[in-house]
Amino acid sequence: MTVAAFIAVLLLAEGTVPSVWSVPWSWEPAIVLPLLLLIGVYTAGAWRRGSFRILRWRHASFFAGWLTLFLALTSPIHELGEQLFSAHMLQHEIMILVSAPLIAAAHPGATCLWAFAPRHRAGLGAWVHGIESSRPIRFITRPLAAWLLEAAALWLWHIPFLYQATLRSDWIHAAQHLSFFVTAVIFWSALYGVGRSAMGYGAATFYVFGTAVHCSALGALLTFSAVLWYPAYASTTGRWGMSPLEDQQLGGVIMWVPSAVVFIIVALGLFAGWLQESDRRLKLGTLAAVLETEQKR
Repeated sequence: MTVAAFIAVLLLAEGTVPSVWSVPWSWEPAIVLPLLLLIGVYTAGAWRRGSFRILRWRHASFFAGWLTLFLALTSPIHELGEQLFSAHMLQHEIMILVSAPLIAAAHPGATCLWAFAPRHRAGLGAWVHGIESSRPIRFITRPLAAWLLEAAALWLWHIPFLYQATLRSDWIHAAQHLSFFVTAVIFWSALYGVGRSAMGYGAATFYVFGTAVHCSALGALLTFSAVLWYPAYASTTGRWGMSPLEDQQLGGVIMWVPSAVVFIIVALGLFAGWLQESDRRLKLGTLAAVLETEQKR
């Protein structure tokens, strides 16, 4: 479900509802400053690194991912998330399904290093390489571990008492958003890291289908539940023309449908790549066998 579709649901709700456009943007320094620092470092690194024509798709992917992340965390969607469960779900879907895969596809680490002076770049690069090579990081960036982390973050934070704690504490709310985004980046990065061979494509396809299944399952549970999972929204949804249960159902649909569509499309693409890779390897094997037969003659 897009932002426009979500707004349309609000505007078509029965009764008189406030204007969506009256909801203020959020300019919390704890959110805005790290985002500005990130875009500043990447932009400086991209400028110093050059090779814009060669890396244009990576740069475009990063800037698109950053922009969607900025909108998710500062636009009225953020403030609406305090009043509507469905808005909060829309915010999470943007972060997990749009921002994270775009930023992961950009492989921004190397470009960010170029923002620093040469005398510091080598040391920082060695430090980052040491972290990436450490046993814990190598473990959590494996496809299976990355898949489990992303799934655990999604399900644990939707446990009612944990989710409602995010509405009472800015720190817990920040921890929720950070864990969603970081585990999603790790998951998408792991997928981009595989898919380089027939075995890699097969594993990636399995993990993407698995993610589609568990995300859809959670969305379906929210959609068809007759019990209000998060009573904290009971006093805030009425002004938007929805009952708390209708808001929860809409949030479940937002989690269920877009994630299933995105992951299934990605999985089908990976499966097609797997078949092409297998076909290419079969042809190479056949060609090698023919050449070997010709040489023996």
